[in-house]
Amino acid sequence: MHTEAQEYGLSLRWVRFIFAAKEILINMVYKVFLSLCIGLALSASAALHAQKAISGHAPIQVETPARSSGQKHVLQLVTPKLETVRIGIIGLGMRGPGAVERFTKIPGTQIVALCDVLPERVEKTQEILVKAGLPEAAAYSGSEDAWKKLCERKDIDLVYIVTDWKTHAEMGVYAMEHGKHAAIEVPAAMTLEEIWKLIDTSERTRKHCIQLENCVYDFFELTTLNMAHQGVFGEILHAEGAYIHNLEDFWPYYWNNWRLDYNRKHRGDVYATHGMGPACQLLDIHRGDRMKTIVAVDTKAVNGPAYIKNKTGEVVADFQNGDQTTSLIRTEKGKTLLIQHNVMTPRPYSRKYQAVGTDGFADKYPLEMYCLRPAQVDSDIAPDHEKLNAHGPVSEEVKKALMEKYKHPIHRELEETAKIVGGHGGMDYIMDYRLIYCLRNGLPLDLDVYDLAEWCCLAELSRISIENGSAPVAIPDFTRGNWDKVKGYRHAMAE
Repeated sequence: MHTEAQEYGLSLRWVRFIFAAKEILINMVYKVFLSLCIGLALSASAALHAQKAISGHAPIQVETPARSSGQKHVLQLVTPKLETVRIGIIGLGMRGPGAVERFTKIPGTQIVALCDVLPERVEKTQEILVKAGLPEAAAYSGSEDAWKKLCERKDIDLVYIVTDWKTHAEMGVYAMEHGKHAAIEVPAAMTLEEIWKLIDTSERTRKHCIQLENCVYDFFELTTLNMAHQGVFGEILHAEGAYIHNLEDFWPYYWNNWRLDYNRKHRGDVYATHGMGPACQLLDIHRGDRMKTIVAVDTKAVNGPAYIKNKTGEVVADFQNGDQTTSLIRTEKGKTLLIQHNVMTPRPYSRKYQAVGTDGFADKYPLEMYCLRPAQVDSDIAPDHEKLNAHGPVSEEVKKALMEKYKHPIHRELEETAKIVGGHGGMDYIMDYRLIYCLRNGLPLDLDVYDLAEWCCLAELSRISIENGSAPVAIPDFTRGNWDKVKGYRHAMAE
């Protein structure tokens, strides 16, 4: 090396410097390159991880069909006043005769036609009209499609549908297509396809389509709703509802075993509306907020197949509906809703109705109670404020005083008569009265077709969630973009 350096005129010192500088430069380049590689790898990994996290938790989407050209929403729909509401009733089994009885006690109604597959049911129901001093109605029976002739009559304003679940939507659509308002027992629809048909038909024909949900008129529920509107609970953040009712003793009374058969063939919450209705009203669903996602779980099916085996000897290995189904819903504005369905186990009857607010709490089952911050209770109701606290329910005396102070105007008008006429303690009478009241006064109905859709959609959406490992499922906006047009739920009143 010394000799070579001398040949090129370089000293040994310079040679050593050059080699050292070369080594340093190589190391620097290597480190920079390695850092870049590591950085890129980490960035790619992070991006991939984020993508997986997003895709892994993205809700399952279901189709929202586009609204047809020229078709408009029916929010706050009003129709011409009807001095007398002429009614045709389809289905005279478990619920229909009671409806006929109630209508004989509601002013401004006329029962024009009655329909049932069995002629003897029609004849038996005619006796209710005769007893009330009213003329018999036109009778339709004897065939599976006799109801179509009722819907086609020109002298009917409202078709009141009280048949089994499987026929509800078809009858409602047909009634509206023939110029009638449709009132349909719960659940009014069992599939998203049926729901969209009812929505589109109502929007296209400009006819009311109401689901006959009576629980929204119960005395505790309606009083609590009024308290919520008055700000007693602060902001409602969470609501619960349920249908918990052991039907073991009732299965034989359903026509052709349709209800047990439906539970046998269908998974998910197939009967959600009793719990959904009051809870959705508390949360102003499609009146300022909307349901966004649902996650559902269920237990295995035990008592359903056991009942069938006990009664018939048949071993059922594929019974679909679990003994309990639980659904959790989140709204657009970050509130939650918990719904349960259980018709199989020996639990006390419960619709679970519960409201959780920033300043108070309400619960109907097993005991009616309110729990409030002391500041939320006026001194005229509870003068001894120091005995109140937010850790337990108010006393029975304070609860009664609250319920009297905040009694809903509908109950102030109808409570006494409702308890006499009856129908689930008076709820049915108030439900029917309000329907007729709104039609006669040209007011928006208390419930619209979007309420119907939202409360019925759990049947299919909970099933989809369960069958996909309890994955979140996106809930369609059934108003198709109009969920925030109405600000807060309110009952329409004539001036």
